[in-house]
Amino acid sequence: MKLSNRIGLLKPYPFVEISRIIAEKRATGIDVVTFGIGDPDIPTPEHIVGRLEQASHHLPNHRYPESDSLPEFRRAVAQWYENRFGVKLDPDKEVLPLIGAKEGIGHVAFALLDPGDLALLPDPAYPVYAVGTMFAGAESYTMPLTEKGGWLADLEAIPEDIAQRASLMWLNYPNNPTAAVAEPDYFEQVVRYAKEHDIIVLHDAAYSEVTFDGYQCSSFMQAEGARDIGLEFHSLSKSYNMTGWRVGMAVGNSELVRGLLKIKENLDSGIPQAIQEMAMEALLGPQDCIEHNNAIYKARRDKVVGVLRDIGLEVESPKASLYVWAKVPSGFTSAEFAARLLEDNSIVVTPGSSYGVNGEGYIRLSLTTPDERVETGVQRLASWEIPSPSSAAS
Repeated sequence: MKLSNRIGLLKPYPFVEISRIIAEKRATGIDVVTFGIGDPDIPTPEHIVGRLEQASHHLPNHRYPESDSLPEFRRAVAQWYENRFGVKLDPDKEVLPLIGAKEGIGHVAFALLDPGDLALLPDPAYPVYAVGTMFAGAESYTMPLTEKGGWLADLEAIPEDIAQRASLMWLNYPNNPTAAVAEPDYFEQVVRYAKEHDIIVLHDAAYSEVTFDGYQCSSFMQAEGARDIGLEFHSLSKSYNMTGWRVGMAVGNSELVRGLLKIKENLDSGIPQAIQEMAMEALLGPQDCIEHNNAIYKARRDKVVGVLRDIGLEVESPKASLYVWAKVPSGFTSAEFAARLLEDNSIVVTPGSSYGVNGEGYIRLSLTTPDERVETGVQRLASWEIPSPSSAAS
């Protein structure tokens, strides 16, 4: 029995591996504190779940949905974008609901790339950008993200022959894993560069509503000309604690929306309509849950950043996202340091190398761990004396 060659090209998905490690440790009775996966532990707000309960009894919601979803849901997405960013979208041409942002991010490569095409991908980055590119038979060119560059892709560093070949570019701000943010002038620069080189821009904005200390994120769609060349992917997962319900959206250029819809029409049957109704409630109902969530994440951020600094790690306090990105001590690789944290403290973090070669030397900690587990993790770290690299390797 033979599997396809592309299966052999796939690396282990990092979050599946993290779940396996946690399960193994807990099966032996070890009390593991995980800062590994960015899956909100806060419940979906009651008013949103209540809408689902009502919608689940509505007979039309028991049947197949449409791939482009309910017109009312597309209008809700357009209204949310106008309320939040001042961006006016045509709900029938510039909005496409998704079965979670990950689904659209993975599928869009099939709409935009042919074998031999070239995609510009950030590194470190969410792994699905590269996986979708590979599935489509296209090539990847890495745009290194560095601490010195503020974790922003340096467009001027892209060789001109690469830029001329490139079909599309992936960006992601607030960034996973680094928690970096991009300001409006950077998005304007990206639009100019993309138009000059005829490159489609795909922006993953899943974390735009998780912000701290009064910071507010911009949308790529706010940049002048962004809709001429781009799509923005968004999600209700992090904003409204809805990871398990699988609902997101892509908005932007109507031709790109139409191409992605063609793929979806042939590969999925759309979002269950009862979930679309709860998503409408999330987008157009009370928004105070976002501020409530962010207050919880901020308290966790401050504890985690504080203890990491106390034990000697270099770390910036993030303005946005669910993650803390910390530099590991000299002499360790990111995987070695993560392994030592697990061995000495039963604490799970994600090695930066899981996100690409430019993530080496860092670890990512998620803030989606319940408060009491954060406290346990912080206490363990506070009493930990980091071993020397030589003793760590022994």
